[in-house]
Amino acid sequence: MSGSNSNDNNNNKEEQQFHFVLVHGAGHGGWCWYKIRTLLEAAGHKVTCLDLKCSGIDPTDFNTVFTFADYNQPLTSFMSSLPPNHKVIVVGHSAGGKSVTDVIHKFADKVHIAIYVAAFMINIGNSASTNEHLSKQEMLMHMS
Repeated sequence: MSGSNSNDNNNNKEEQQFHFVLVHGAGHGGWCWYKIRTLLEAAGHKVTCLDLKCSGIDPTDFNTVFTFADYNQPLTSFMSSLPPNHKVIVVGHSAGGKSVTDVIHKFADKVHIAIYVAAFMINIGNSASTNEHLSKQEMLMHMS
């Protein structure tokens, strides 16, 4: 009987699909996840790789991004667009950890798991989104 339970568990794992949202670090874009994206999709998972403002192929001029909320807007908009009861696994690398922490605070009901890959993890109450007006130097520090 334990053998059949083992097979049932393996079948359930094979059928279970997750939606991964991969958030790049400073100086990168969604393109940096191409190898991971390919592997996850080959395993049957849904994967979203976003470009944050003035990153990757996003054409926004850096000189027009004044707040962390502006910088993080593509991720915030994406999370807002998810249907109710749709949960994602959010993965952040490097400075992308700040974006992940911000999303956890704003969309806790839509985050299944948050994964920090060599990433910044901000203490609760120190969310980068509370820094509404950042100088260019402070913005560079948040992005690096």
